[in-house]
Amino acid sequence: MITAILLGITVGFFSGFLGIGGGTILVPLLLLVGYEFKEAVGISVTQMMLSSIYGSYLNYKKGLLKIKNGLSLAIGGAIGAAFSGIIVKYASKEILGAIFLILVLIAIIRFFITIKEPQTEPPIDNKKLFFIGVFVGVIAVSVGVGGAILITPILVGFLKYKLKTTISLSLFFVVFSSISGFISQSLAGHINYIEGFIIGMASLIGTYFGVKLYHKIDSKIHKKILLSWYILIFFILIYKLYF
Repeated sequence: MITAILLGITVGFFSGFLGIGGGTILVPLLLLVGYEFKEAVGISVTQMMLSSIYGSYLNYKKGLLKIKNGLSLAIGGAIGAAFSGIIVKYASKEILGAIFLILVLIAIIRFFITIKEPQTEPPIDNKKLFFIGVFVGVIAVSVGVGGAILITPILVGFLKYKLKTTISLSLFFVVFSSISGFISQSLAGHINYIEGFIIGMASLIGTYFGVKLYHKIDSKIHKKILLSWYILIFFILIYKLYF
């Protein structure tokens, strides 16, 4: 229990400080302390569900969450994530690990590609958002990450949505996809409920302090730390999964 609490606080802190989803932090940490990849995914989905519900509630109170606009993306994510239990059950840890590595690699590449934010944005296309949600939900939730790592470049780079709109949509997406993924992986027997909920609740505490530190650090230094983190976990995962 003490280890789970410390892990949760650590994950929440770095998630808030680095501004990234807890899954890209929690899964590598769980592997480092001895968990199997599939067990780590189940715990990560639980943490992701709790933190996304809390985060979306805060955004809704601030008026940043437009439920009507995000619903099609969220429903698509829920449908896609519903298959995650089957995927985790039958896919090998090497395949799941490779998908996780590809997502981390995408995050690293984004540091070197600047996408100009559009001055104006097109109207919300619910059909496109739905199918994007299904695609991202299947891939991301099956490896224990929220999906923003894919949604942001797709919505900003291809659909030309503004970053503020994209962040709101992706947060709402994670709520639906993580709940669906939690149910799916529960039915498949991959959820460690006690440790998952302890880590999830403790992460909310860590996030508070992480966000406070984030606002105090220079953006250039922050970007270098974030890039270094992604590179570090990329090589940690290669070592833990394939050696």
